[in-house]
Amino acid sequence: MTMLVLGAGGQLGRSFLAHSSLAALDHVVAATRDGQLDGRRVETVDMADGASLRAVLDRVSPSLIINAAAYTAVDRAESEESLAARINGEAPGIIGDWAARHDALVVHFSTDYVFDGALTRPYRVDDAPNPISAYGRSKLAGERALAATGAPHFIFRTAWVYAAQGNNFLRSMLRLAEERTELRIVNDQFGSPTCTSLLVEATLAAIDRWRRTPVPGRGELEGTYHVVSSGITTWHDFATLIFQKARATGLLKTVPTVIPIGTGDYPAAARRPAWSVLDNTTFCQRFDFAMPDWRDGLEETINKLYAEANRSC
Repeated sequence: MTMLVLGAGGQLGRSFLAHSSLAALDHVVAATRDGQLDGRRVETVDMADGASLRAVLDRVSPSLIINAAAYTAVDRAESEESLAARINGEAPGIIGDWAARHDALVVHFSTDYVFDGALTRPYRVDDAPNPISAYGRSKLAGERALAATGAPHFIFRTAWVYAAQGNNFLRSMLRLAEERTELRIVNDQFGSPTCTSLLVEATLAAIDRWRRTPVPGRGELEGTYHVVSSGITTWHDFATLIFQKARATGLLKTVPTVIPIGTGDYPAAARRPAWSVLDNTTFCQRFDFAMPDWRDGLEETINKLYAEANRSC
């Protein structure tokens, strides 16, 4: 089996490439926008350019495509919606069209932003999407474009993703903690912080189940799922626990004061869903996979960062 990881330089793509079980695959091919990954040459692909995307698919001829690439600049997407639409909306359709013709499995990652956040219970997979931002609209378009191709696929919606590497809320908080004594963090948006290691583990569990299932039954496994940690928190409480855990391990020497504010006190170009809690029950039951509490993933990531910091000393 040849696996192609699109967006290999991002936090999720890197987490896939770092997973030990991938060594069992015949061939793992990484692709980035500039063809570079940690000083080595990899496949080059511009997700906004359909010809570039089709060319790398033809060159690699993968049987499994992990689409970890995305336009994720949520606020900038309000003024660059056409670019976001090409990367998030059109590219999954191109991938799916190729996969349908070559009998390849596609794993695509979507977002809580396809919902408007108006509910007060966890969103189920079959709840009607209603994105309130350009980013959300582009991601919903990508879901629909991929599904319409008829290719074998998984669409995994997730939320509040972070990792020990890359650009994310956790790393931003740790950086700001070194610079400031006080931080004002939104406390009226709710979600389930999800580390990339959980996303990778869940994805590989689904793929393994799919591969072990006789071909006639695979279609019953395919489709859209919510893959997020269990439990609910706010950005304010997430930040507070980040600092507590980091201080306890010695990753931070001091902890800033965290002041709760409302969404209206933190103006942004794009509207955010106030309620980003996704119901992961279907995935857990279908693939016999337990989703740990979000605090577990945070502790794992903080410990990893601490170990990395000590190795570099």
